[in-house]
Amino acid sequence: MINAVGNRMTREIARQQKLAEAIERTQIQISGGKRLLRMSDDPIAARRIATIGTSQASMTAWSANLNTADALVSQADGVMKSVSSLMTRARELTLAAASDTANPADRATIAAELGTIADELDALAATRDSNGEPVFATGTARVMRFDSDVSFAPVQSAADVFVVGGNSLSTSIRDAATAIAAGNKAAMGTSITTLGTAISHVADEHAKLGLAGGRLERMGDGLAVREITLKDERSTIEDTNLDIAIAQLNAQDLTLQAAQAAFAKINRQTLFDILN
Repeated sequence: MINAVGNRMTREIARQQKLAEAIERTQIQISGGKRLLRMSDDPIAARRIATIGTSQASMTAWSANLNTADALVSQADGVMKSVSSLMTRARELTLAAASDTANPADRATIAAELGTIADELDALAATRDSNGEPVFATGTARVMRFDSDVSFAPVQSAADVFVVGGNSLSTSIRDAATAIAAGNKAAMGTSITTLGTAISHVADEHAKLGLAGGRLERMGDGLAVREITLKDERSTIEDTNLDIAIAQLNAQDLTLQAAQAAFAKINRQTLFDILN
């Protein structure tokens, strides 16, 4: 009989310890805001959280690439506008120099201005970003990844933008300056045609840049939506529902108090009471 009573007491003490541990766990869930404290709490949910975490880490990298690419496109857009203006100015000057009203002094002045424009174009082609890297890559255009299966070059290479028919834009302008300084009307006519073709080329490349910028904007919007969706899903799985947790804590506390009160009452019995 005494052994049976002792066993019951031992089991009751163990039960109350488990209740106390459950209360402590619920308190941690409430204070920390996280429902899952270890993987064994809910293996399936824990695996899903790990998957979401990996996706979120990847999205952080893709978002950083989108921001970098967007800044590059914006900077390249400004450069392209300047290039377009300079090319238009160069053709206007060449047309003026080819007219019968232009005298040698006028042509000399025009040739000098064209030389300055050519230098400006070379400087624009060598424009660098905030990290010191060329905005327009000197080799192959810089490809960036924006999703698990999406990567492309947001900005064209220098050769794509500043080279037409094997000649750089600045070389074409210097050729025009040489023809103007020499008063070579035939060469001037050729330069006018060449510059017209170059202006169209720059406009086409500028349009491509605009398309890339629009694509980046749409991808950024889509990525933001996905990030919100994953964040909400993770919160649903991982975060503590305070209303439920507080109610559970109150129930656990009441259960423990009742158990402790009953245990204390039983233990006030004497050995004689137990034997009878």
